[in-house]
Amino acid sequence: MEYTPNTADDRRQMLERIGVGAFDELLNGIPASIPRAKFSVVPPGCTEPELVRDIQALAAKNQTAAHRSFLGAGAYEHWVPSVVRYLTSRGEFLTAYTPYQAEASQGTLQAMYEFQTLICELTGMDVANASLYDGATSTAEAALLALRHTQRSRIVVAATLHPEYRQVLQTYLKQAGVRIVEAPHADGVTSVVEAERAIDDQTAAVVVPMPNVFGCLEPAEALAARARAVGALSVVVVNPLALGVLKPPGAYGVDIVVGEGQPLGLSLQYGGPYLGLFACRGEHLRRVPGRLVGMTNDARGRRGFTLTLQTREQHIRRSKATSNICTNEGLCALAATVYLCALGRQGFRELAEQNIAKAHYAQQQLTAIPGVTPLFPKAPFFNEFALQLPCQAATLNERLLARGFLGGLDLRRVDPALDRGWLVCVTETKSKAEIDALAAAVREAL
Repeated sequence: MEYTPNTADDRRQMLERIGVGAFDELLNGIPASIPRAKFSVVPPGCTEPELVRDIQALAAKNQTAAHRSFLGAGAYEHWVPSVVRYLTSRGEFLTAYTPYQAEASQGTLQAMYEFQTLICELTGMDVANASLYDGATSTAEAALLALRHTQRSRIVVAATLHPEYRQVLQTYLKQAGVRIVEAPHADGVTSVVEAERAIDDQTAAVVVPMPNVFGCLEPAEALAARARAVGALSVVVVNPLALGVLKPPGAYGVDIVVGEGQPLGLSLQYGGPYLGLFACRGEHLRRVPGRLVGMTNDARGRRGFTLTLQTREQHIRRSKATSNICTNEGLCALAATVYLCALGRQGFRELAEQNIAKAHYAQQQLTAIPGVTPLFPKAPFFNEFALQLPCQAATLNERLLARGFLGGLDLRRVDPALDRGWLVCVTETKSKAEIDALAAAVREAL
C-alpha cells in the first residue's frame, strides 16, 4: 500500500465534512470496555523512508522458517515450485478474491473447475466445491451438512482432531443445540471400541482426522463403517499430501472429505490465507456449501464453464442457504491447481514418499538419544511424530532456538497431560544434514 500521510489541514477538512470537531468524537459510540488501539509505535512526523526502516526493524525480530524449522501441527513448510508463484502472480489472477461476476471470465471459471476435478481425483469423491476458507471451517461445514441430511443432533469427534478445529466446531454448533461427543484415543489413535460405543442412532456424523494431530494414521476405515451402520455420515479430515500414498477416503466409503489445502503449493505466509477443501458423494451435491463450477457446451457446441451452484445466503433466501460462506479462496485454489498439475500423479506420490522417509529417519536419529522415546510407538505416522522427552518441551525449544532451530510443538497445547510431549515435523524441505544437525543439537541441549 502506498504511504499517504494526511496533513493537519486534510484531517480538519475531513472532520468538517463528516460534521464532528475532533477524531475522538468518531469513537463515542464504541463501548469503553473495548480497548482502543494505540498508534504510538509510529513516531509523529515520520517520513516514508523513516517509517519503512522502523517497520523493517520490527519485522527483523520475527523468527522465520528459514531458522531451520521442525514445526508442523497444521501448517507445513513445503517447497513451492517457481511455476506456482509465476502463474499466480500474473495480473489476470493476482487480484482475484471473490469473482462475483465470474461468468465474465472463462479463465477464472476453468481454473476453479480444474481445481474441483483434481480434488475429486485426490480424495476419490464425486463432487468438490471451489474451496472454502480453511480446513477448520470446512470441517464445521461438513458437520452442518450431516446435521441437515440426517436431521439428528449429535456429532462424534475424534479427540485426536486438531484442538483448534474442535474449537471451531464448538463455535459453529454450540448455539444450535448440537451435542459434540469426543471419542478418546489410546496409543495416539482413536479407540475403535470407545468410538463404536459413542456412535449410535442419534449420531449425525463421525469426524476423524487422517493423519491426526499427533501425525498418526487413524483407523478411519473402521470408523466410517461404524458410522454407515447406524445411518450417520463419515467425515475424514485429511492432510492432502498424505493422499499421495494413502488409500483415498472415497475408496472406503467415506461420505465427506475435508482438509487444509496449505500443503498444496501455499507457503506458511504467517498463517494465512489458506485453503479449505470440501468434497463429498454426489447425493449431497445440493447441500454443499459455497460454490461449484460446471462445464457445458454453448449453442455453437463450444465448451464453456459456468457457476452451477451458489448455495449461499447472498444468492438465495437465507432460510434456503446451506451456509453463510460467501467466497472461495480463489487465488489459493489456483495455486493448488498449478502445484498439482506441475507435480503430476507420479511426482505427487514421490513427494509424499519423501516426507515419510525423512520423518522416519528423523525419528530414528532422535530416539537414539538417551531419554528420548516415541510417545506412541505402535502407531504408524506420516510426516510428523510425537516424542517423550526427559524435560519439558518448552525448555528444549528454548535451548534449540539459541542454536538456530525452531523445535517441534509443545504438546501441552494439545493435551495438558503431555507436559513432556514434543511433536516434530519433517518434510521434503529438510536434508539429511539438517536432520542430523537437529539430532546433534537435541543431544547437546539435553
